[in-house]
Amino acid sequence: MPDLFDAVELLVTLPESNLHQGVRGAIVDCYDDGKYEVEFSDSCGEMIALCTLSTEQFLVVWKSKERRWLSVSELLGAMVERLSDERQQQILEFARSVSQK
Repeated sequence: MPDLFDAVELLVTLPESNLHQGVRGAIVDCYDDGKYEVEFSDSCGEMIALCTLSTEQFLVVWKSKERRWLSVSELLGAMVERLSDERQQQILEFARSVSQK
């Protein structure tokens, strides 16, 4: 589960906030209803957007409490968990084909 101050990466585009998939932000509040307040900043540290998001809209890339970036395999696992069984099977078949090269 995401925690306060974790860094996240958007999995969706939020046109109303002018934020695109892949933009990173930080969790600044956690709500009881399972939503998270995420702050997005520019390269100077100025806030450009503050959005209330669900976990389906972002992926945690930095664990604040552990002070570490998630590994590629952890990120991949988190992404695959979100997919249907059929899509997970397709990913598994793709991984098998890549490992044989």
